[in-house]
Amino acid sequence: MPDRADPARPGHPAPRGILRHRPERWLFKGIYGLVLASALVAALDVPGEGPNPGQDALWVLLTALASGAAHGYAHVIARRAAADGTAGPSRLRAVLVEWPLTAAVLPTVAMLLAAEAGWWAEETAAGTALLFNTVCLFGLGASAARAAGLGRLSSLRAGALDMLIGLLIIAADALID
Repeated sequence: MPDRADPARPGHPAPRGILRHRPERWLFKGIYGLVLASALVAALDVPGEGPNPGQDALWVLLTALASGAAHGYAHVIARRAAADGTAGPSRLRAVLVEWPLTAAVLPTVAMLLAAEAGWWAEETAAGTALLFNTVCLFGLGASAARAAGLGRLSSLRAGALDMLIGLLIIAADALID
C-alpha cells in the first residue's frame, strides 16, 4: 500500500507507527517522561542509604501517573476557562491522552524492578536507566526532527541536543553524589 502524503509537509510521506497520529504530542510527552524518569532515578539513588529499588520503581511510576494526570487536568481547566466555564465530555480523554509520559518511564521502572528481584544491583539499574533514557532522548529528538522534515545531519544535531538533557542529569547525579 503506497504512503499517503503528509498534508502538513508537502512532498513527504506521512509518518508511520507511533508517530502517525499527532507525533508532536507523543514526542513531547515521551521526552518529558524520559527526563522525569532520569531525574527521579538520579534523585532516589542516594549513596550511603540502603538499596530500595522496588520503592524507587513505585515512586517513578506514581510520579509519572500524577504528572500525566496533572498535565491533562491542566488542559481541562484551561479549556474550561477559555470557554466561559464549560468543559466538553473530553475531560477524561484529556487526561488519558497523556499515556506516552507514563509509557516512557516503564523501562526505568522495569530496570528498578529487576534490581528488586536481585538480577542486578540498584546502582547498576539506576546507571543503566540513566544511560538508556539518554540514548532514547537522542532517538526521540532525531525522530522528531526527521518527522519535521529536517535532513539527516540536522536531525542528528537535534537528537544530540536532546541527549544533552540526559547527559546533564548524569553529570548532576555524579556531582551531587
